[in-house]
Amino acid sequence: MPAPARLLAAAVTVAACVGAQALPAAAATGAQNVVSRGVTIPEFYDPPAELPAANGALIRSEPLKLALSLPTLHGPLPGRATRIMYRTTDSTGGPAAVTGAYIEPTAKWRGDGPRPLVAVAPGTMGQGDQCAASLGLEHPLTLNGETVSVGYEDLSIYRLLATGVAVVVTDYVGLGATDRLHTYVNRLDGGHAVLDAVRAARALQGSTVTADSRVGLFGYSQGGGATAAAAELQPSYAPDVTLAGTYAGAPPADLLETTKGIDGTDLAGALGWSLNGFLQSDPELRPIAEAHLNDRGRAALKDLSTMCVGDTIFRYNSARSEEWTSDGKSLAEIIESEPKLQAFLAEQRIGTMKPAGPVRVATGVSDNLVPHGQARRMAVDWCGRGAQVTYKPVILPNVGRALLNHFAPLLTDQGSAIDWLTDRLEGKAAGNNCATMRWQP
Repeated sequence: MPAPARLLAAAVTVAACVGAQALPAAAATGAQNVVSRGVTIPEFYDPPAELPAANGALIRSEPLKLALSLPTLHGPLPGRATRIMYRTTDSTGGPAAVTGAYIEPTAKWRGDGPRPLVAVAPGTMGQGDQCAASLGLEHPLTLNGETVSVGYEDLSIYRLLATGVAVVVTDYVGLGATDRLHTYVNRLDGGHAVLDAVRAARALQGSTVTADSRVGLFGYSQGGGATAAAAELQPSYAPDVTLAGTYAGAPPADLLETTKGIDGTDLAGALGWSLNGFLQSDPELRPIAEAHLNDRGRAALKDLSTMCVGDTIFRYNSARSEEWTSDGKSLAEIIESEPKLQAFLAEQRIGTMKPAGPVRVATGVSDNLVPHGQARRMAVDWCGRGAQVTYKPVILPNVGRALLNHFAPLLTDQGSAIDWLTDRLEGKAAGNNCATMRWQP
C-alpha cells in the first residue's frame, strides 16, 4: 500500500471506531443548492442576507441525526444533536454566519453545579464545505469518487459526551456555510467562532447549559490553534464566557514555522488552504500572490479550495510550494521577502497575550508537521505572561512520516486531555509546571 493510502487508512480507521459509514454524496439531505465535489450541501448551510446584531446569536437550528446513536430507556446515546447556525465577527470586523452542532448528552453529569459545556474546535478538515465537522457527525465517512471526507473529530466528541458534558462543535468561518471560503488557521476567525459557539449553545432551546455552567475548550492541530486563540481573546471579546479550562493540542501558533514544517509533507495542500484564507481575509495581499504564483500554483489554489484532508493526501502529497511559484521560491521564502506578508502573519501569532483560565498545552516532540518547537514556545510565552499552564510534551518516536508524527499524539494523549479538562469542569484546581519548563523537551 502506498504511503498516502496508508495515511488515509489510518484516518478511516478512527472514523470506523465511531460508526463510520460509506455513503454516496447524494445522501446529504436538503434542497438542491451548492454542490462541492459531488456533495450537495443542505440548504441549511446557506446564510441569510441579514444577520443578527449580537455575536453568538442563533440564526437557525434543526435536528441533526447522528450516524451512531443507540436508543435507551433514558434517551438516545450519546445524546440528541442539533445543527446550528450562529453569528460571529470575522477578522475584518464584519459579521459572519457560522454553522456547527450542539449535542445534549444522555449521560448524567456527576459533578457539582449545572451541566458543563465543552466547545470543540475541530482539527484540519479541509476547505470544501462538504468537510464541515457538523456534516461529519451525520456522515463520518463520505466516499463518492470525487471527495474523501472523514469526521475523525467524532471520536473526541463522543468521549466528551460520555462524561456527561454538553458539547458544541464549530465548523469555523466559511466551512459549511456557503457564502464564503473557509479562512483556515485565521487566529481571530477561529477564536471568535469558538467563543460564539458557547454563546449559541446557551441560547439554544432545549439546552441544559446555563450562564452558570462551567465552560471548557478542546482542540488539536487547527483546533488547538483556535482554542489557544480563544483563550487569549476571551477577556476582550467574550467577557461573559468564563473559561474553566482550555486544551490546546499541537497548536499552529507561529504560521511561518508551520508553513516551513508542512511544505513537502503529506499535508502540503494545507499551504493552499492557508493562502486561500489569507487572500480572502486581506485582499491587499492578492497582488503579492499574483506576482509570485505561476499557472500551476493558481490552479492548485483553486483545486484545493474544495478539498478535504483525504483529497489533498492523495492529490498533493509531498508537493513543494516552489513548484507553484514563478521564481522557484518556496512560500516561506516569499513570506520572508515580503513585509506585508510578514506583518499579516505576525498578527496571527498566538502567545502574545495572557490566556484566560488554566490551559493545557500538548505537543508531540517528534511532530514535524506542526513543529513541536513553535508550540512549546507558545507555552513558554504564556508562562512568561503569568498564565496557569500545564505543559505536556508527548514523547513518541519519529516514524518517518510527518502526518503520522502529528496524528499519533492526538490519539495517545486524547484520554489524558479529556481527563484534565473534566477535572477543570468539576472545579478541581489545575497545576502549573511553568517552573520546570526549562527541563522539559
